[in-house]
Amino acid sequence: MERAEIIEHVRISLSDVLNRELPTLTEETRLFEDLALDSTSVIELLMGLEDTIGMEIDPDDLEPEVFQTVARLTDYIERGFNRVAVG
Repeated sequence: MERAEIIEHVRISLSDVLNRELPTLTEETRLFEDLALDSTSVIELLMGLEDTIGMEIDPDDLEPEVFQTVARLTDYIERGFNRVAVG
């Protein structure tokens, strides 16, 4: 999956979780500071991403840094796809 596709899936999932459109989501967007995510919305986001991208996300595998920005979350998802492709 291309990086732009992953970012689009993140945007759609974030819009669903936050119940608002996010037309200007960029890789620099901070999930907690800019979008006001909290721990509950992070879980909803992960479940939404699992459904839309078809990737199993292990919460024990996640470091807090993954949720700093859209870019960090996208990097994590890309690594997950690369592990599946190689494995």
